[in-house]
Amino acid sequence: MYVVLGATGNTGSVVAKRLLEKGAKVRVVGRDAARLAALTHQGAEAFTADVNDAAALTKAFAGAEAAYLLLPPQLTAPDLLAVGEKITDAITEAVKSSGISRAVLLSSIGAQHDSKTGPILTLHRFEQKLNQVGGLNALYLRPVFFMENFLMLIGMIQSMGFMGGGIKGDLKMPMIATRDIGDAAAEALLSQNFQGKTAKEILGQRDLTHEEAARILGGEIGRPKMSYQRFPGFMVEQAMKHMGIPGKTASLMTEMNEAANDGLLDPIEPRSAANTTPTPIETFAKEIFAPAFRAKAATA
Repeated sequence: MYVVLGATGNTGSVVAKRLLEKGAKVRVVGRDAARLAALTHQGAEAFTADVNDAAALTKAFAGAEAAYLLLPPQLTAPDLLAVGEKITDAITEAVKSSGISRAVLLSSIGAQHDSKTGPILTLHRFEQKLNQVGGLNALYLRPVFFMENFLMLIGMIQSMGFMGGGIKGDLKMPMIATRDIGDAAAEALLSQNFQGKTAKEILGQRDLTHEEAARILGGEIGRPKMSYQRFPGFMVEQAMKHMGIPGKTASLMTEMNEAANDGLLDPIEPRSAANTTPTPIETFAKEIFAPAFRAKAATA
């Protein structure tokens, strides 16, 4: 039996579905039982628990052969790092107490660094905590920049006509669709082809600049000449604060952008068939971005 945290999210939902498709027994964990209903209808067992509750998570992991672990998004937390520490402490304690022997962790590119990576630092610390759990075989998946991050720019595009952010527009970087992360995690859980504590980068279908991404995404929404503009860090922080993101968290996000610009988030593994995933940004633009853009326009 497999346990999946974050089972209603972008990656966890894919992990759960893929495991169920293979006939595996799956326990899906979330705070809201109603949101887990779609997966229970497909045969999963629902377990309601808060990721801060080590005792509840220990019960969720009981009897499982493997688990998919992640740190849920905490963008509205007043102190993202402090909240992340509390959650990762709880999950690690539950892994240890339950005696689970295998886990796949959704980590991040750049998680090998112990500073200057913004919110990725929490995942660095999460890996270090799991390293101390005896008897645990753990795979730390380190995906690159999520294509889904562009969904947060839909409001800007609709109001200003272009995309903008803190990353250099001409910086080539790998980008990945989150469904490919879920597929990679499910495959690892099913194959159990990892021993000890190991990290694996997954690099998306190809490297792109934000300027190239803007043109491709724009082409799917009838704006083939859509541009991308880089803004100074302080402007990005102000924009995030206006979106309701607390100051400390906004500063961490800016630090992460600078980490990308400075090369701290460059892959350390050469691209290969093993770490290249199938979904190109053109497919993401057509199947995910454009429908989301039109849906928001329809409700504006």
